[in-house]
Amino acid sequence: MAVKIRLKRMGAKKRPFYRIVVADSRSPRDGRFIENLGHYDSTTEPGVIKIDEDKALEWLQKGAQPTDTVKNLLSKAGVLKKWDEVKRTKKEA
Repeated sequence: MAVKIRLKRMGAKKRPFYRIVVADSRSPRDGRFIENLGHYDSTTEPGVIKIDEDKALEWLQKGAQPTDTVKNLLSKAGVLKKWDEVKRTKKEA
C-alpha cells in the first residue's frame, strides 16, 4: 500500500481550507484518510500552517511520501529540517 501525505480540501465554495492528512494513494482526494496531521489556511495573509511535527516525523519514518505542495508546507514549518537531522543521526549510529 502506497501511503501519501497530502492535502484534503475543506471549507465553503471559494473559501478553501486544507487538512494535511495521511492517506492511501488510491483513495479520492477528499475521501478516506488514515490520520490527520494538521491544517493549512491559504485564505489568510500570510497563510497559516499548523502541523503536528511528531506525527509527521513518524509517518515520514514509516515511508509515507509527501506530495510536492505538502513538501513545501513541511519545509516552511521546519519539519523537513528535523527529518533530515533524524536521518543523519541514524546513519552515523
